[in-house]
Amino acid sequence: MTQDIRQELPVIITRQRFQQLVEQALEQIPRRFRAEMKNVAVIVEDAPSPDILEEMEIEPGDSLFGLYQGTPLPERSWGYGNTLPDRISIYQQPIEEACADDEEIRGCVAETVIHEFGHYFGMDEDQIEEIEEKYWRGEGLDDV
Repeated sequence: MTQDIRQELPVIITRQRFQQLVEQALEQIPRRFRAEMKNVAVIVEDAPSPDILEEMEIEPGDSLFGLYQGTPLPERSWGYGNTLPDRISIYQQPIEEACADDEEIRGCVAETVIHEFGHYFGMDEDQIEEIEEKYWRGEGLDDV
């Protein structure tokens, strides 16, 4: 039995193309939310470090596509300030490894960006899943 090796290899795109997909995903965030996105950096990285995987309790064989690190907006009090920006990391290699083609990468990047910004806005996993479902159904996110 023979197999097409191309099916087993991950899709690899340039860093520039991947960053473009992240920027496009950021543009899909509803304007009213984008206006509130302050002091947050979105970083593209190759892959999460072993320390991050351990801290997040990611088991071998599982993937981490993105990570929000910071203080969610609803948890910030009047004394919040003079802090480094919150950070959203989007991990290129795990996303490429999980996707079969450019279109899947685009969808995974968009969902990851939406998910991590959900944490930034203080949403719980159920609220974030609801938004992701709307995204996949092609519904506008402006109603969120």
